[in-house]
Order: sequence, then C-alpha cells, then structure tokens
Amino acid sequence: MSADILVIGDGILAELVSEHLKNDYRVWNSEDMASATSGADLALLLHDTYHPALHVQAEKHFRQTNTPWLRGFVSFGEAIVGPLVHPDQTGCSQCADMRRLMAGRDRKEMWKVQNMLREKGGIPRDPWSSRSGLLQVAYHVSAEVERIVEGRQAQLSEHIQFIDLQTLTSTRHFFLPNPVCPVCSRLPEDSEERARIRLKPIVKHSPDSYRTKSIASLKQALSTEYLDSRTGFLNGKVRDLVSVFADVSVNLPLFSHDEGTAGRSVSYADSEITAILEGMERYCGLMPRGKKTMVRDCYANLAPYALDPTTAGTHSEEQYALPNFPFQPFDPKREMNWVWGYSFKEERPILVPELMAYYSMGFGEGVVFETSNGCALGGSLEEAIFYGILEVVERDAFLLTWYAQLPLPRLDPATVNDRELLLLIDRMQTVTNYDLYLFDATMENGIPAVWTIAKNRGAEGLHLVCAAGAHPDPIRAVKSSIYETAAMLMTLTDKYEANRDKYLRMLQDSSLVKKMDDHAMLYSLPEAAERLSFLMDGSRPMVSFAERFPGKNQNHDLTDDLRELLGVFQKLDLDVIVVDQTTPEVGRHGLSCVRVLIPGMLPMTFGQHLTRITGLKRVLEVPVKLGYVKQPLRVDELNPFPHPFP
Repeated sequence: MSADILVIGDGILAELVSEHLKNDYRVWNSEDMASATSGADLALLLHDTYHPALHVQAEKHFRQTNTPWLRGFVSFGEAIVGPLVHPDQTGCSQCADMRRLMAGRDRKEMWKVQNMLREKGGIPRDPWSSRSGLLQVAYHVSAEVERIVEGRQAQLSEHIQFIDLQTLTSTRHFFLPNPVCPVCSRLPEDSEERARIRLKPIVKHSPDSYRTKSIASLKQALSTEYLDSRTGFLNGKVRDLVSVFADVSVNLPLFSHDEGTAGRSVSYADSEITAILEGMERYCGLMPRGKKTMVRDCYANLAPYALDPTTAGTHSEEQYALPNFPFQPFDPKREMNWVWGYSFKEERPILVPELMAYYSMGFGEGVVFETSNGCALGGSLEEAIFYGILEVVERDAFLLTWYAQLPLPRLDPATVNDRELLLLIDRMQTVTNYDLYLFDATMENGIPAVWTIAKNRGAEGLHLVCAAGAHPDPIRAVKSSIYETAAMLMTLTDKYEANRDKYLRMLQDSSLVKKMDDHAMLYSLPEAAERLSFLMDGSRPMVSFAERFPGKNQNHDLTDDLRELLGVFQKLDLDVIVVDQTTPEVGRHGLSCVRVLIPGMLPMTFGQHLTRITGLKRVLEVPVKLGYVKQPLRVDELNPFPHPFP
C-alpha cells in the first residue's frame, strides 16, 4: 500500500529510516518542522538524541496540519520509539513522557534534566548512538510504519517501545493518557447537571456478592494496562510472603513520594487486583482529574447551593491557634475552589469545598484535614457509593467508640456460621502468637460494624493491633477487619523494636503522634494497653453473632442495598453527599470512584493535632441512644488520647 511519509531529522536515524522506507513509500525529508509541508499520511520525527522541546513543537504543528506522527529518539543509552500520535485523540507524546518520568526511580532528577534539555535544546549526540545501534532502531521504526500504513495500529497508539542500545533488546509498554495533559486533555467542565445522580438497577455479578463486577473479569485489563515498571500508572508490586494471608502491595508513584497500596485475601492473584484497585482509588482522591473545577467563590455568595464546611466537623479554636497549623478557620467570605456533588437528602446538586472533596495534601486554602475517608471504587457508580458509605460508617463507629470509651459487647467467634471465617480465625491464632477479640461496634444507624483487636500472647513483638469493618453482612465486616489486622502483625515487628523509645515518648506526650503509622505503633507498646481496658474488660460475657446480627434477606440488585443504606440516613436526618471523583484512567473499564460525605459523622484523621470533633454532637449524644450512658457526654469527658486506628 502506497503512502506519503514525511521524515523530519538530520541525524543517522533519520537517514537510515529514509533509506529503508523509500523503496515502498513516497518519502519526503526535512531537517526541521518549519520547512515541512503538510499533506503527508504520516510524519516521523527522528533524532539521535533527545530534544524534548521539539516534541512539544511537533504536537502543536501536527495538530494544526492534522497529521498523525511517530517519534524515535535516543535518551541515556536507550532508544524510544512511539507513541503513534493521532491529532484528534488523547494519548500523546507528552502523556507518554509523563508516565515514563513518573514510573522512573529518579523522577525528580529526570524532571530537572528534561526541563534543562527543553531550555538548552538537548545534547548534540547521545554517546550510545552508534550506527549499528541506530540501524536496529531504524528497523523497529520501519516495522512500525508498515503496521500503521496497513492499518494494524492497535499496539501502536498508547504504546512506546524501548530498545537498549547496549544489548539491542526491545520491549513494548502501554501507557495511559494523562487526563490533565496540557496538549491533549479533553476534560469536561464540572457542572451542576454533570453532578446529578440518577440511580440505576445494577444486578450483582453473583447471588452472594455485593459487587457488580468480578475480580476475574478485571484481571486481564488491570494487570496489563495499569502495572508496568517503565510506564505504568502503578510501577511496582511486592508479594508479602511473611504475612498470615496473601498480601500484595503495589506502588503508586507520586512526584514527591511513593505511595503503597495493598490487597489482602487468601489468593495472591486476587490480592494483586485488589491492590491495583486500591491504587486507582487513591489516585482519584488526590486531586480533580476527571473534570475541570469551574467555581471559585466564597461561601457567603454560594450559601444557598453549597455545603457549610462546619457541619462536617472542624478543628477547635485551640488547634487553629497552634504555631504553623496547616489549616485556617472557616471564613464565609474567603474565596476557595468548589466542586459539584449530589445531596441525596435534598435530591439536588450541591457545591462542596474542593479540599473537602479530595485529599488535604495541598493544604493552602483548606479548612480541615481530609483523608481518604469515604473514598471508594466500584464496578458502577452505585457500587462505589455503597462502599463509600460503609467506609464512613466504619470510621465513625471506631472513633465514636474510642472517644466515648464505649464498652462494646464482645462477640463469640465460635458462634459464627461461616466456614471461611472460622478458618481465617483459626489460621490467625495458630500461625501467629495472637488472640483475636471481636466487638460489635454497631451504632444507632443499625449498620453492622465491628472492632477487632489482636492481642499478643507473648512478650515480644507488637502488643495490640486494632482494625475495623462495616458491612450489611457482619461476616464480611469481620473478614475485612481480620485481613487488616493480620497485615500488620508480622511485618511491623522490626519497626517496633527499632523505634520503641520513640513510641514510649509518644505515650508520655500525645502531641508527638503526627502520622498515620504513629497511631498504630503507639499501641504496640504493652504500656499503652491500659488505654483499651474499656474494651478488654474480661468480666463481660460474650454474645453470639445471631443475637447481635439477626439475619436478613439479600437483594439481587445492589441498588436496592444502596437505597436501604440511604434510607437509614434519611431517617436519622443525615445527608449523604456524593462527589464523583472518577478519572478517565478509571472510567475506561466502566469503574467509578466517589467521595462520600455524611456531615455529622466522625471523620477519620491522623495526627493528634488534627483531631476533628468540633461541631459533631453525635459523639456526645449517641452513647445515650445506645444505652451506654444516662446523659449526654461533655467534651471534657471524651478520651483525650490518640486513637489506635492503623
């Protein structure tokens, strides 16, 4: 098939490729884009070194001429071919460079190098650009051109190829388009109508499941498209062979640091997919990447259509007055960014402060510290909302129990009518030196919640580890909490031993508890066990699962389960607000990610100085409703110590 090929470049690679192609295609040569004419079926930008500024220029030029193009260049002893860029599609050369940069180990240093090369025009010639090496690269470029001309492009768009110029080995890697790419991004504007939620029937993938997509249906796409050490959205994985169960961690590369996310189950294959999904969820919650934030104003002007941040709990006046405190007291006249969410109570879209809808990593304009509380990923929007609500319930139950020091009923594991759970418990207590204590932490909403404690039978290692779970099926809540507990027991012992003096200082001075890990590690100390005596009092009799959790019929449609949860909060006069955080990377396979806010519920925070209970009356009043106390608590009666949530 004949085609017009434009070759731009003045080095050996451009020369060799032109020689290969001229027998089969009409080849035009140009040393620069300024003199290149339009009308080619395909343009090739080929250099013996790396000129990042030229690639940015090419994106603009070929979009104007509506010409698909492919690049080939050499960078630090490695040739890179691709991607095939279509002017009318996402997934350009800048997306590929961003993924390549982020997946690399030296991303900060390489970012500086890349900026330097853009400003200075690149280096004259890469030392590894030998003629024999570039000849191999030319063959790869020519083969790509043949595939493109013949219409076999499936493996070219959103892919780049690496050729090692020392060994001449080559590998092909997939990359995800960057949703905020300055060149090809096509994000829609955030809007009131886009935020509106209309629940649809979603049949579960199996009768005993609470998911709408199975792990098996996601395995192929997630493992090949999201996890790659060279260009991956996630760039590494580790199988933990020490933990009690199958624990797999994957790495989410952020510019400032690496963030690990984990999957835990009885299968390493399932745990890997769960870890990938967890990484996708974390990514979605960091900042808006699925739509452009359009509203910047003050609450005083937006009040009829906006959430009052103080209804979701704030820090105290004393906290805001601390030196270098990273957040500012709420000022209704201070401008900030707002995103659209949906209020199920009012059945209409509502504006939410951007830094309450996403993580608080940027601080700056933030009013309160926000974590991943209420963030959830699902096989549908309905599924994501369902699990987002459950996470809010889980954290609220844990914190309310802690602050009010509720003597929760202890559950008898022997009364469980679930073989898998009994095996999990048996393995935990047999393989490790820990006993499991299960407590019913269900609050006034009636949604089953559990608090799990693993207590060391010996003198070495972590003394206590806590976890929590919430689910309409209490067995699933317990399993989830056991996986979380087990993940810490074997892996953190060395850290505990190495830093024991540090944690002893935290025991004496709660203000030293600054990070997430500090909370769990503080209660690894046997000396801290007294603080959990309100739960660990052995004088109370255990209760059966059947007594605490009467059975209920399971729906075939997950949306029916979701409507039941929404009905619970409607009766309690609590709003459920949902912000859709879904990004193009997540939405490409029909997944959804949301942030669920339930103003009035206790939000999880880490760092004793960042506690958020001001304005949340439930921590004072719910203990009365549950019959634990006879009158509402006072703020000065609440537990003053850091919580033990891991």
